[in-house]
Order: sequence, then C-alpha cells, then structure tokens
Amino acid sequence: MFSFLRRLAPSIPSIDVAQLDALLQQNAVRVLDVREDDEFRQGHVPGAIHVPVKRLPDRIAKLRRDKPYAVICATGSRSAKATNYLLEQGFQGTVSVSGGTTAWARSGRAIVR
Repeated sequence: MFSFLRRLAPSIPSIDVAQLDALLQQNAVRVLDVREDDEFRQGHVPGAIHVPVKRLPDRIAKLRRDKPYAVICATGSRSAKATNYLLEQGFQGTVSVSGGTTAWARSGRAIVR
C-alpha cells in the first residue's frame, strides 16, 4: 500500500460526530472526506471536501490552510491515517472523526446524496 499510510502515530487526535456538528455550526473546521469516489457519492457530510486517501499526497498542495480539517471516512480507520499524514505535513489542528460517516448518518444528521 502507500508508505504514508503505514506510519501511524500512537495517538491521533479525534472528535465524535456531535463535536464535529458543533464545530461545523461555528464554521470552525473544514470536513475532508477521504473515502473512495463511490462511497462519497452514496452520501457525505454537507460541505465535505472529497479527496480519496490514496490521492491525498498528490492533492495536498491544493488544500487550504485557513481552518483545521476534520477528516472523515466510513468508520474512522482511513481518517486516522490521513489525519496523521496531514499533521506530519503541518496541517495544525487536524482531527479524525471517530465512527466516520456511518456514525454521522446513524445519529440522524443530514447526509448529502
């Protein structure tokens, strides 16, 4: 797989979907969805930026740095790895969303399809 995915820090900063919702209401974060294209099309958090995790190294230069990122995937595994990578690249304040889009949808929050 991709070498940047293999390096996982012992403690990745994370938030739950309730915390993400509160941060979004405050316009305090950007959501970065790192799932595959078909997963993203099936439903995502409103306003999410889509960059599949395997394309992240190629697209990192296009990511804005004016707000921290809340990185989300389906359940939290890929987002934790992507969060680690972004933190290593100097994206301060980046967090992984525990439970991912699955938890977001199960909580009854809006999903864009």
